[in-house]
Amino acid sequence: MVIVYQSLDLFPGFERYALCDQIRRSVVSVSSNIAEGSGRISTREQLHFYEISYGSLMETYNQLILAADLKYIGENDLNNLKPQIEMVARMLNGLRSSLLKNCKL
Repeated sequence: MVIVYQSLDLFPGFERYALCDQIRRSVVSVSSNIAEGSGRISTREQLHFYEISYGSLMETYNQLILAADLKYIGENDLNNLKPQIEMVARMLNGLRSSLLKNCKL
């Protein structure tokens, strides 16, 4: 989610090594865990990494809400990001459901 990275430029300098770093780590964790899960043979391991990815997505969203509350990003910025976050969440849920439907654990 490149747009999340770009929005970090709006944060005050003192947040560079605090909230900005936390958001960077959580947003990168989303795609990293999808990639790692995709590389696993075991369905159980795949599910585990997809669930971590979903958790990181929710963590990112929570941190963006905090950033909006602190006026580091505008409400419009948050409202523009929300549909993308919801889309990724639906995709992850679909991936998880598909894995559960197509195999036995």
